[in-house]
Amino acid sequence: MSARVAGVLCGAALGVTVLSAQDNWPRFRGTEGGVAADHPSLPDVWGPSQNIVWTLDVPGRSWSSPVVWGDHVFITTAINTVETETLLPVAAYVSRSNGGTMTFMDVSKPAAAHRWIVYDVDFKTGRIRWERTVRTGVPAKSRHLKNSYAAETPVTDGERVYAYFGDVGLFAFDMEGTPLWSKPMDAFEMQTGFGHAKSPVVDDRHVYIVNDNEEQSFIVAFDKRTGNRIWRTDRNEKSNWTTPLVWRNERRTEIVTAATGGVRSYDVNGTLLWELTGMSTFAVPSPITANGLLYVMSGYSASPLRPVYAIRTGASGDISLKADETSNAFVAWADRTLGTFHPSPLVYRGCLYILHDRGFLTCSDAATGKPIYGRQRLSTDTATFTASPWAYNGKVFALSEDGDTYVIQAGPEFKVLGKNSLNEMALATPAVARGSIIVRTASKLYRISKSN
Repeated sequence: MSARVAGVLCGAALGVTVLSAQDNWPRFRGTEGGVAADHPSLPDVWGPSQNIVWTLDVPGRSWSSPVVWGDHVFITTAINTVETETLLPVAAYVSRSNGGTMTFMDVSKPAAAHRWIVYDVDFKTGRIRWERTVRTGVPAKSRHLKNSYAAETPVTDGERVYAYFGDVGLFAFDMEGTPLWSKPMDAFEMQTGFGHAKSPVVDDRHVYIVNDNEEQSFIVAFDKRTGNRIWRTDRNEKSNWTTPLVWRNERRTEIVTAATGGVRSYDVNGTLLWELTGMSTFAVPSPITANGLLYVMSGYSASPLRPVYAIRTGASGDISLKADETSNAFVAWADRTLGTFHPSPLVYRGCLYILHDRGFLTCSDAATGKPIYGRQRLSTDTATFTASPWAYNGKVFALSEDGDTYVIQAGPEFKVLGKNSLNEMALATPAVARGSIIVRTASKLYRISKSN
């Protein structure tokens, strides 16, 4: 298929509504990998005094995303009880001489005690319904200055909310804030002291945790109701930061993990189903699924291998590509240089969008991998991006670390439609539910909607 034909197909998909009404956003990037249902109240334009329904000051330091279920907005934070931690400017995290990658020097371990907290915020009013401190103590390990001790996004199934903090533990509450169970976690060394970021996921019975570290990596399943450990499988991996994916396809339910050593999929009993090698150093983007395919990528900027893979259902065993292959029986297509470092991919109306840390966007045909347009710069500013993109109402949105959201026309023609500024550093990926965007910046939580 030519790039021109791929662009036509992608454009034709713009007239199709692929999701029904979506009221909840229960996990990192929601249930559709960043795609929200179209809604007339979802805005294209906002700012500090425009389309803001409410604003909440959030203490501490955290880059976990908000999640939404009904009138509940759940967020987490970690508060230094002694010192006020000032976030450095974005430029302080970036070494211009090495292509904009993290520097190993930007690591610290505070000596002051912290409080790890879960908040339930009322969707309608922005008031805190309840807050629960799950632990108070000195952090066991260091973290990168761009990271936080509450980087993992909570997950909810509508009956309970599960909050995970990598060096602290996993905590379950009912929707009214009653503690149900908790599981402490050992503190393992992470590569170069960067800290954790992988969020929990759930299915009908289990809550799953992946802990890839420098000492003893594993994936573990707990009973959602009781917290009892159901199984644990060791992983031959080192440190990674990707959130796993519960992939419910027409054949089975799989728990998909992405890592430096490869992509691995497990069944709900912890048995390895298939694996694929060929990932870059520092695996960060999380897998997504759309239109019957699984999309996995990694893209550390200093690595020559920055792959994107589209994987079919039903795989088993080792499905790795040979050096001269771009597809096989279970890999629909692959591109070895398309991946990016931090943001996760987005598939919207037949198009695969990849947001690169340094402010470029690419668009490919999601079914074939054929390019629709190559790298397009979002801004003439030196904007950098960590949050993952999202989409609704025929538009793609990209939130920069400066707190500016770029609005891009979806489809085969690249066009930046606008920029919305909140004037504060932002690394967390927003939630979209009930006609509103829930955006987290360094110190605030916003509900943004035209319904105001």
